[in-house]
Amino acid sequence: MTSLTYRDAGVDIDAGDALVDRIKPLAKRTLRPEVMGGIGGFGALFELSKKYREPVLVSGTDGVGTKLKLAFQLDRHDTVGQDLVAMSVNDILVQGAEPLFFLDYFACGRLDVDVAADVVAGIARGCELAGCALIGGETAEMPGMYPDGEYDLAGFAVGAVEKSEIIDGSSIGPGDVVLGLASSGAHSNGYSLIRKVIELASPDMDADFHGRPLRDVVLEPTRIYVKPLLALMREMPGVVKGMAHITGGGITENVPRILRDGLAARIDASSWTMPALFQWLREAGNVADQEMYRVFNCGIGMVVIVAAADAEAAAKHLREAGETVYPIGRIEACAAGDAQTTVG
Repeated sequence: MTSLTYRDAGVDIDAGDALVDRIKPLAKRTLRPEVMGGIGGFGALFELSKKYREPVLVSGTDGVGTKLKLAFQLDRHDTVGQDLVAMSVNDILVQGAEPLFFLDYFACGRLDVDVAADVVAGIARGCELAGCALIGGETAEMPGMYPDGEYDLAGFAVGAVEKSEIIDGSSIGPGDVVLGLASSGAHSNGYSLIRKVIELASPDMDADFHGRPLRDVVLEPTRIYVKPLLALMREMPGVVKGMAHITGGGITENVPRILRDGLAARIDASSWTMPALFQWLREAGNVADQEMYRVFNCGIGMVVIVAAADAEAAAKHLREAGETVYPIGRIEACAAGDAQTTVG
């Protein structure tokens, strides 16, 4: 009987080793002084900075969802890595946390080193934008678990915040202003509906769509808001009362997560222009307005709540850091049972 190898069973150890060699220089660019050791150990070591007096660790995990299906379909793999980082670091940011390090999990049926390297390059780019270290991860080649040419991603971010500076929305009150920070596109949410609209409308994905190929528009990576918002919190301490990352559930489902009972956010839909992608999705899919606002970010990727007296200065600070900022609404008192966020 012929001697069997792991490669005969569908797992190529040499390909895995080659990927690690490709990853090492990408990860090296993201390292912070607190990182102890490099890629390749059984565990990743990180020494917490002594700048924190009472550090609280904040963790988050997420994936990219069915946006990956479009990446497979369009054979474009260099953007979803940034999506992976963004979904977790933006989440922990809203509690005031500085992202410290990130780990990824890449699973596939057969490892294509070039594709995996493209994905990890995007992860490293996202870590650089967030200022966190790509400290480790796992590549799992599992024959028979995934169709050929497909993979799945999961990401894990850990950050830290001073205990006294945790942002939990408890100081939000009536009269506060809701600032909306522009998204870069659909980010990584609502792609099951996006794919359904594409299936029904059958657009030419290479056709010009407001100056860019449609394929580039639908795969535009999620914006990472970490550095501008950390700078705002550092330079204007106490100004940010609450933040909401507009992910799955859209505007109407995410903003209430930071509002205590008896408060509601009244969002004025006319305060910003819905980007062309969302207008096309609404029209091509005949999607009702309220469904749009509870599925997609509709052009607002992050919400920041501040006192009315601080709104102009906070918006100016964020604009100078490169963000597009709109005053999109106000906080009001509401009765029990009323919707805590409305868009109209």
